[in-house]
Amino acid sequence: MRALLARPQGGKGPRLLSADVEAHGLTGRILWADGTPAPGLESAGIPAPTAYILIHGIGVSHRYLRRLHGELASDAPTYSLDLPGFAGTPKPGRPLSVEDYGAFIAQALKASGITSYILVGHSMGVQFAIEAALYAPGQAQRLVLMGPVVDSRHRSVPRQGMALFLDALLRESAGSNWIVFTDYFRCGPRWYSTELPVMMAYPTEQRLAGITVPVLVLRGNHDQVAGADWSLRLAQAVPQGSFAEIPRAGHVVQHLRPQPVADAIRSWAVPPSAAS
Repeated sequence: MRALLARPQGGKGPRLLSADVEAHGLTGRILWADGTPAPGLESAGIPAPTAYILIHGIGVSHRYLRRLHGELASDAPTYSLDLPGFAGTPKPGRPLSVEDYGAFIAQALKASGITSYILVGHSMGVQFAIEAALYAPGQAQRLVLMGPVVDSRHRSVPRQGMALFLDALLRESAGSNWIVFTDYFRCGPRWYSTELPVMMAYPTEQRLAGITVPVLVLRGNHDQVAGADWSLRLAQAVPQGSFAEIPRAGHVVQHLRPQPVADAIRSWAVPPSAAS
């Protein structure tokens, strides 16, 4: 991997280091905060605890996860991914399925020496996280599904687009909207429109049913995109499912309220009895 210094980007959050990573014939990027072990140390013989892996959704990047990254990195190794085709990474030469992205994530983490982790996906990143866990079931210890798509109420592109528009208009901050829409610009309309039908067609409920590790489904209580009934149904679709809502937040809950989101994840991932 080739290490690069990632300059701090809009809003609060840690300074991140990054490295390009190649896997599954694709190129993406892995990022970590100062104080987090650089990828590859475990493969060099230094054992590492279970890490948090943050996975963005369609069109965006690690930037809207950066505040949550900083919160989680204070307790455990935490890494964010910029997936192929997004965030200025090289565009693949063909459309990618959700399964392709899942394979990339699992292979990229293995190539980076990260073999035990909790996958934290947001929006379409939920789909990517599910597929990564199915691809490498021995490595993914738990899954956190934030603002999962596609809600059964929004199974058409116009309905999904309207939900996103209303969420941005009514529930998000100017800062989160700036990050999301500038990332959309960096992604470009061609790749976004290539992957949008992939997101819409993905059978989230059916694929989630194959997950056997603990799952936390988390949403902002004002999320226009991932409704409460839909999110609760996903939590009930797995043997070890939990559900949590963060008050006063919309779809990009991890940017507006990173500390409560991190607290909810930590209290679920490490229950008090286990921590003691």
